[in-house]
Amino acid sequence: MSAPTPFYHTTVLLQEATNALAIRPDGVYVDATFGGGGHSRRILEQLGPSGKLIAFDQDADAWRNTPEDSRLIQVPENFRYLKRFLRLHGVPKVDGILADLGVSSWQFDTGERGFSTRFDGPLDMRMDQRGGATAAQIIKDFPEADLHQMFEQYGEVRNARQLARHLVSVRQKSPLTTVQDLRAAVSPVIKGRPDKYFAQLFQALRIEVNEELAVLKEFLQQTPDCLHPGGRLSVISFHSLEDRLVKRFIRWGRFEEQSLEAQLSPLPEAPAPLKAVYAKPIEPTEAELHQNPRSRSARLRVAERIDA
Repeated sequence: MSAPTPFYHTTVLLQEATNALAIRPDGVYVDATFGGGGHSRRILEQLGPSGKLIAFDQDADAWRNTPEDSRLIQVPENFRYLKRFLRLHGVPKVDGILADLGVSSWQFDTGERGFSTRFDGPLDMRMDQRGGATAAQIIKDFPEADLHQMFEQYGEVRNARQLARHLVSVRQKSPLTTVQDLRAAVSPVIKGRPDKYFAQLFQALRIEVNEELAVLKEFLQQTPDCLHPGGRLSVISFHSLEDRLVKRFIRWGRFEEQSLEAQLSPLPEAPAPLKAVYAKPIEPTEAELHQNPRSRSARLRVAERIDA
């Protein structure tokens, strides 16, 4: 039997995201999204013999090229369960947490996963293929109002209402089960550049299939309790919906903007448990953009746990 094809991925903001953790050789760190393992390998390079790295990834493909390293603990689960599995492994608090929220190169380039508009394949889009609804099932079963809301909120599709109505009409005549089925069905209602339109459409579906924004919120809310004072949180996001959540949580400790009334209240709210390390997000350099155009939308935000 031949060995499985290695999982590949061009790691984004590799040096910036790992350096931001201020890694100590004897520290314990979390890579919440192992992916192709680039960030994990970089962390392991900086750890000493007593250091430890706990890596999460719900995608079974991600573990195809796991480094053989006794300091690495694999958790084949969604990082929404961060606190649960840290406690299970006897390390309720760690020195740093890194999360890269992007879809991996492997996932985009594997047609059978259904993440990319460039290849035909089943409309799947599940990060965890052990269960849950596929993109095809969502298109088939969602009411028109829910489709409209999904395309508008998660994809910022210009004609989200028209798109939802059109898909409901098309699905009554023939099933939409493949990437090509969806592309052909949507063609009559495309607004603007087709490549951008399909990217927004697929983003909306992927976020819905994987509950990405809900998962991100759950993860962020757990990070303060999982970090030692002075521990770092390093998060790479790839679209404004994610970046906004990360920015607000670091600033206020929640996801809603602080109202004017709250700011003027004589009884101020408890301070946020994290503080931003940098005032602005870190973006890829020109050299990285040239080497990896997919990194162009990446934004890195870094925070530090304040003493409780």
